[in-house]
Amino acid sequence: MYYPDEVIEEVRTKNDIVSVISQYVRLTKRGGNYFGVCPFHNEKTPSFSVSPGKQMYYCFGCGAGGNVLTFVMQYENYTFTEAMQNLAERAGITLPQAEETEEQKRQADLRMRLLEVNKVAARYYYYQLRTPAGTHAMEYLKNRNLSDETMQKFGLGYSLMYSDALYRYLKQKGYSDEILDQSGLVKIDERGPRDRFWNRAMFPIMDVNSRVIGFGGRVMGEGEPKYLNSPETKLFDKSRNLYGLNLARTSRRPYFLLCEGYMDVIALHQAGFDCAVASLGTSFTPGHALLIKRYVTEVIITYDSDGAGQKAALRAIPILKNAGLSVRVLNMKPYKDPDEFICALGAEEYQKRIDAAINSFLFETDTIRMRYDFSNPEKKTEFHREVAARLTEFTDELERDNYMEAVAARHQIPLSALREMVNRMGGRRIVTETEAEEQSEARELRSKRKKEKDEGLRGDQRLLLNFITSHPERSHSLRKLLSVECYTDGVYHQIAEMVYADLDAGRAPEPAAVMNRFLDEEEERNQVAAVFNTSLSSDYTEEEQEKILAEAARRVKRSYLDQMVRKETDPVKLQQIIMERAKLESLHIFLD
Repeated sequence: MYYPDEVIEEVRTKNDIVSVISQYVRLTKRGGNYFGVCPFHNEKTPSFSVSPGKQMYYCFGCGAGGNVLTFVMQYENYTFTEAMQNLAERAGITLPQAEETEEQKRQADLRMRLLEVNKVAARYYYYQLRTPAGTHAMEYLKNRNLSDETMQKFGLGYSLMYSDALYRYLKQKGYSDEILDQSGLVKIDERGPRDRFWNRAMFPIMDVNSRVIGFGGRVMGEGEPKYLNSPETKLFDKSRNLYGLNLARTSRRPYFLLCEGYMDVIALHQAGFDCAVASLGTSFTPGHALLIKRYVTEVIITYDSDGAGQKAALRAIPILKNAGLSVRVLNMKPYKDPDEFICALGAEEYQKRIDAAINSFLFETDTIRMRYDFSNPEKKTEFHREVAARLTEFTDELERDNYMEAVAARHQIPLSALREMVNRMGGRRIVTETEAEEQSEARELRSKRKKEKDEGLRGDQRLLLNFITSHPERSHSLRKLLSVECYTDGVYHQIAEMVYADLDAGRAPEPAAVMNRFLDEEEERNQVAAVFNTSLSSDYTEEEQEKILAEAARRVKRSYLDQMVRKETDPVKLQQIIMERAKLESLHIFLD
């Protein structure tokens, strides 16, 4: 969708980037900028910088960067149009009717149409549950101790026993077969149209903004599969959504309860635990973990207490920890799941189990312990070795010592013996050198040197562009030496065009405004952000800074002239370029 540049700028300038990002990330002022933990990758030390002066953000860890529009797009998984609408509403701006290309209009219309048909289907299922036809589904949900208020809150419904009931209803509403097929609600093939869901209790799946993007269905009576989810569609991506997240994101609790299924989430919310979420019929993924990290720093896993649930917890733990989340595991025994536990003992007892949830590493060692027969000395020693091997994975010495003490006390292992075993295992070094590996290392070294050279040149261009933008009054000589054509990298060339055009017109370049040209391409956005976050350390004296900038300008100009030499075929022009290159080496480059 197209908005005029002046409209985009109005929305951007009336939404202060520090104010907006502070709603999502805890920021601390350091010097002229604000810093926080990056929401786009796993890190413990804050490297996410927000510049109020440039109205840009940049992560020195993962390289993510942009302006206020791109942040909202990336964080909320919004389209450009959705981000514009969100920020315009925040600033009290009425957007004009936007112009669109045909493809943009088609995609926007499709997305709106799919959201609409999902909403209509959700209402249809909701109504059917409360008719005589939905009696057995209603009885099932009542038998699961769900109140009318809870069923309404989650929009629970029922799909009729007829395999084309929803299809016929939606056709009467004027929806085409093409839209219905793309919605995932209906299957249309050579056998004709038929509903994906029928004779099932229905669970609408909502995005973080409470818009219906898909469904889950639990079969009533016999039938397979027991639970069925919507397929992947333009709206529904299982790896980027969590059931209940639209409600849990506003919880005041400092953690999320991670469950296995819809009923667990619903039962926990009904019991007052409004921070419960679950993955949507798929294994827990790194995408889910990063999604959770946007809202909390701790996760308490409350999977089923059977073998399958324990294995699922063991798979989820490293994914959550790799995302930088603290993880504990809740013990529900002798009950299988949260729903069963709460029905038997109530919310107060469940809260006690939350408080007593154990550290994820101790849960892992407890699970390992169950595989060994301690009456057999050999098996007992094998357990000690396996635990010691796991302890060597902690790179921080203090953290490793703390876990050694906890494990030794929990499993009655002499601490000194465990420490000796861990140190011995951690000291092992197996080195295998072969001729093939040496050759591979040599190739990698050559490749690395070439990349370093190329990156060095890009670094010079970044440094110069940022200096020229930030200090236009001192960069007249640099701009005279370096024309726009000297910035040979595609993105840097475009930045140079915009910055030079502003300066030639007597305007001060605005980095966040430059970013507007790159809203659609994440990789290019990050490169632009890197340009405006490349500067020399304040530890350098002014004389040292001038020398570094002069040498960078010389390298950029030399590289450009070398390219011209390789391309030029006219002997006279070639000689001129060669002479210019020779003069460059003795040219005094200074700042104004």
